[in-house]
Amino acid sequence: MKQHIINVWSIADPFYLKCTRLQCLEQITGRYSIFRIRLTRYKGREVVLSDGTIIKKNDLLVKIHLHNVRIMKEMQKIDKATNKLYLYKTVYNSMPALAFYVLQHHHREQIKGIIGITSIDKGYRRLGFESFSFSSRMYTWFKRISHYSIHLLSSSKASSKRNKTPMPRYLFMSKDTLCEKYGSLQNNAA
Repeated sequence: MKQHIINVWSIADPFYLKCTRLQCLEQITGRYSIFRIRLTRYKGREVVLSDGTIIKKNDLLVKIHLHNVRIMKEMQKIDKATNKLYLYKTVYNSMPALAFYVLQHHHREQIKGIIGITSIDKGYRRLGFESFSFSSRMYTWFKRISHYSIHLLSSSKASSKRNKTPMPRYLFMSKDTLCEKYGSLQNNAA
């Protein structure tokens, strides 16, 4: 059943991409990346990151999305026990392309950082991300419902029965942290 859902999702994915105005980072930079991105104006509450960067309403950010259907297809080919490690390494290996994109962007001076939304509760700190809850309960529930299908498809039958859907949260990383941590790796990602 999961395979059929992933196949249908693969067919619908290009339409989703067009509707969300996301672009494949790999196609933009020519470097490996599992991210789809777009520039966005932040609409949430003010957030202060650990390096002192303040993200305010209407600040320019790079919004990142994982290419979930691609990840699901790739994870089907590997041992379930290594799925989390695979996901971590995939995101880590995609970060230099993101740094390259930000450093080369004509709005690089205005870009404050990157933002994403995740239901993954481990590993993001080691990558340099900081997590913040949503200020709106309605938005939290909307995101929780929209992430539910990904949670079901990515978890085993046993774990999906035991675990509730994790609570989605914002992930932020300042432009300075991104460039400091991954900018020097960008040549290796080419």
